[in-house]
Order: sequence, then C-alpha cells, then structure tokens
Amino acid sequence: MFSVFAILIYMAAMAIPAWLLYHFGSEHWYWHALAVLTGLLLGFVPLPPAFSNAGYDLVLGFVFVFLMVWGIGGLFLFRPHHEKHA
Repeated sequence: MFSVFAILIYMAAMAIPAWLLYHFGSEHWYWHALAVLTGLLLGFVPLPPAFSNAGYDLVLGFVFVFLMVWGIGGLFLFRPHHEKHA
C-alpha cells in the first residue's frame, strides 16, 4: 500500500505543475530558473538523522519533483511577450 501511495504522491508532483503551466502559462523565466536552483539545492542538502523516515522522504521528494517540473517546464515554455508597435 505504501508504494501505491508514493506513486500517487509523485504523480501529483508532476501533474500539478504541468496543469499550472498549462492553465497560467510561463510568465517570468527567472522564477522558473530559481525553482530549478532551489530544487537542486534541496536535493543535495543532507537530512539530519532525526528526519530520516518515509514521511520526510515523501515530502521532500514531492517538493523536489514539483520544483523541477515547474522550473524546467516553465523554462522550455518561455515565450517573451513583444509589444507590437503601430
């Protein structure tokens, strides 16, 4: 049962930012670059021994996957808005 729950958590971590990008679009590229940087930093920070259990792993994994999907997806979908001069 725990593996099904983990799969659902990680699928939600990919589906929510994909829906946000689809619905709202990619506005500012620097927020997406900051999300990728934050996700990488979060992925490389070692956890204290008190936080070494499955619950914290799921939460940090969700945040990591969410930030990476939203950041990379926003950078690939970035379209600058050019004003048309009349």
